[in-house]
Amino acid sequence: MLAYLIRRVAYAVPILIGVNLITFLLFFVVNTPDDIARMQLGVKRVTPEAIESWKRERGYHLPSFYNGDARGAGRLTETIFFQKSVSMFAFEFGSSDDGRNIAREITGRMGPSLAIAIPTFVLGLFVAISFSLLLAFFRHSALDVGGVVLCVMMMSISSLFYIIFGQWLVAKVWQLVPISGFSGGLDAARFLVLPVLIGIVAGLGSSARWYRTLFLEEIHRDYVRTARAKGVSEPVVMFRHVLKNAMIPILTGVVVAIPLLFMGSLLIESFFGIPGLGSYTIEAIQAQDFAVVRAMVFIGSLLYIVGLILTDLSYTVVDPRVRLQ
Repeated sequence: MLAYLIRRVAYAVPILIGVNLITFLLFFVVNTPDDIARMQLGVKRVTPEAIESWKRERGYHLPSFYNGDARGAGRLTETIFFQKSVSMFAFEFGSSDDGRNIAREITGRMGPSLAIAIPTFVLGLFVAISFSLLLAFFRHSALDVGGVVLCVMMMSISSLFYIIFGQWLVAKVWQLVPISGFSGGLDAARFLVLPVLIGIVAGLGSSARWYRTLFLEEIHRDYVRTARAKGVSEPVVMFRHVLKNAMIPILTGVVVAIPLLFMGSLLIESFFGIPGLGSYTIEAIQAQDFAVVRAMVFIGSLLYIVGLILTDLSYTVVDPRVRLQ
């Protein structure tokens, strides 16, 4: 187990370096520091002195990869790549282009993102599995056919429609919850009910249809026929045998999604005015704040790799036959 973890972590390092390098090339080769300075200064006729001053304040005046004017290790460390990209491995994200500390912003915005993501994830998983088990239990019936048609219809509708329609109906017409905003403490619940509900509904169609397919595949296995031959009731077969053995493919998608909960929901947070990591990323893209976008890309890559490792480890929990060498 320990050797496996060491190998997976060793594999993750070059992947993160590659993602970091590609992100750096996209931001600093396609757009030069001079181009970034002009976009941030926001004026048509900006002077070369103003551009140079802006670059020096943020460390963009250095060479990209190699500093021939420096000595020793400074030839590599006194570069934009080392100070802006390599430093992220030590979780030193620096400051955004408007001067705010990125690490402090991420820490402060993580709470609102988790307040939406965790209830949406847990309740959505419970509803999707329960609904798909119900369809599999009444397979080939009118309920099953109607449920599949409903799932396909829900999959075909954009999540943006659920957001706008939910805000109009629940918040504006019925006036049950605020249409947008966020508040701390217990008062946050009334701001989170609608976003969580929309998040569950928006993802129910695809999740339930996939889980239903997994359950139907397990139903035709030999161990299910053996259980039925021994007189085991159909509900026991579904919940004790089929559900348990279908957990391996379910965990593949579920465990990977857990670390990504920290990244927040881009659309939901933006439309509901929730100050989470999702809205923070959208605001950085709109403001062309490349320092924030690079940091969020790095964190997203790191969390995704962590999710893959957790997925492999979780296999040993639900299936003792799996052994990590």
